[in-house]
This record gives sequence, structure tokens and C-alpha cells, in this order.
Amino acid sequence: MLSILMIGAGGIGGYYGARLSEAGHRVVLTARGAHLAALQKTGLVVHYENRRIECRVSAVDHVALIQNYQPGDFDVIAIALKSTATQAVLNELAPWLAQSDVPILSLQNGVDNEPMIARVLGENRVLGGLAVRIGGHIVEPGVVEAEGIAQIVMGEWPCVPDEQDARRPLLEILHNAFELAGIPTTVSDDIRYELWRKLLINNGVNPISALTGLDTQSLTRHPHFSGIVYGMMAETAAAANADGLDLGKVDVDEMFGLISSFNAIKTSMLVDKEKGRPLELDSIAGAVLRRSKELGIDAPYTATVNALLEYGLG
Repeated sequence: MLSILMIGAGGIGGYYGARLSEAGHRVVLTARGAHLAALQKTGLVVHYENRRIECRVSAVDHVALIQNYQPGDFDVIAIALKSTATQAVLNELAPWLAQSDVPILSLQNGVDNEPMIARVLGENRVLGGLAVRIGGHIVEPGVVEAEGIAQIVMGEWPCVPDEQDARRPLLEILHNAFELAGIPTTVSDDIRYELWRKLLINNGVNPISALTGLDTQSLTRHPHFSGIVYGMMAETAAAANADGLDLGKVDVDEMFGLISSFNAIKTSMLVDKEKGRPLELDSIAGAVLRRSKELGIDAPYTATVNALLEYGLG
């Protein structure tokens, strides 16, 4: 049995936390406000496909986490927060996290979370990860709705080619535990590549969905918007060169085909826009624009959609 801290009990963290708890692992979730109160009072309910998962899990805010737990109480600490919250949470929890060398697994959007965590806690503690083909949202306090294959891909960040990494045994343990919990899981030898491949999709559909109000299927099948989606994905592939990755047309075509085959999914950025929450714009479109500027190349589709959202025109 593993002991897992899931920082962030939203759609993604809540779903994975429920599956792991259901499989018998000790799971502690962090949350706040009405969602936290509901988790503490009645437990967590997850609606997934045709299933209803109910579980009683320990749920705390960050103050109670620091008071009642040590980081060494856990085998792994997973972060499933919006990327907009990563730096603030690291600032808040860094002294507590520094008390142990427990690995930190990021399950967040973007390609900048792992470097941020590494700068604060050290590269030897970072496990890069991504949640693949999952849509998840809090539908009411204590209740999460999720859909999709809900796969996890994870690996050492940064990877050190041809060297035995001390984090690999834990990754294999997590892989087996997640699979037995019903979570399809892959351990990657190059997690940075996988993170950028997901960013192809995220930058392709998230910003423009928030701008237009359309789901993924409507975007990829639209006679005009589909070209913008493809263009933003191509700009993402070009920007990856700044991080030493060679993504090309084959990657763009594959990821565009993948998102086009999805069911009609309302993106997380569109949900955030509808609920008046901060958008993960800087970690998605911003990541592409910063690297494009560094490379001295243009990203007109991404720049235009980003500017429209920044000025509140969506």
C-alpha cells in the first residue's frame, strides 16, 4: 500500500485520488472552501463514465497539512493544481517540503511546472507527468465528474540518458500501483518530449475554445477554426526547439488526429472562462510565445488568440 498526497482535489486530482483510494492506498487530498468542507463531511464522489465512486479520504487545507503531516509520511507527493497556482503553492509549502526528499510528481498542464519545482526543491526530486485524454471538473462541492481514458504518463525530470536514475524504482512501483487501480500508466524515458507533445494539443484547442466557447469536436471539425487549431499546434512544435526538442509535422498531424478523434470535450480553459477563474494562458500559449521569441520566430495564430483573451474579447 502506498501513501500518496494529492495537492489539489479538483477534476484531475479528485479522480486519480478516488481511484487510488478505492484500490486500498492511503490518500490525503488538499482542497479549500466549500469543496474541502464537503470532502471532510461526506467524502468524495466521482462520476466516471457509468460508474459512481464514493470514498472517504483525508482532506485538509495547507495549514492543516503542515500541522498534522510530515512530507516523509508519503511515498510520493502529486501536484494536480492549475499551473497558475504552482509558484504560489511552492512559496507556501517549500519550507515544509524541504524537510524530506520525497519525490514530487507534477500532473499539470504546460512545460514549465517541472523546472519551477526543480528550482525550489532540486532536480533529483522531480517526476514529470501528464494526464492524458481526461476531462475532469468539480460539479459541486465534494463531487467530481470525469471522462476519457484518463491515462498517466510519467518519468524522471530531467532524464539523464544512459544513466541509472535513483527515481526509476519508485516510478516502477507507481506504475504497477496505478495500473492495478485502473489507471492506464506509462513510464517514459523522455518525459520532456511527452510534455511538449501534450502542449501541442493544449495550445491547439484550449485558448481558442475559451475564445469561441466551442468544444474540441466543434473546433476540429469547423471549416475555419480547424485551420487555426492546426496552426497553433504547428507553432507549438516549432517553439519546442528552444528546449532542444525536434517536433515536426508528423507530431502535429498525429496530435491533431488524436484530438479530432475525441468526443466533444469542453476544455479546462473554457470551463475556467465560464466560471470566471484565471486561465492557464501563460503556461500554455505563453510558454509557446516566450520560446518563439527566444528563437526569433513568429507565432501569429498563438499571439492573436492570446492577445484577444488577454484583452477580454472572448
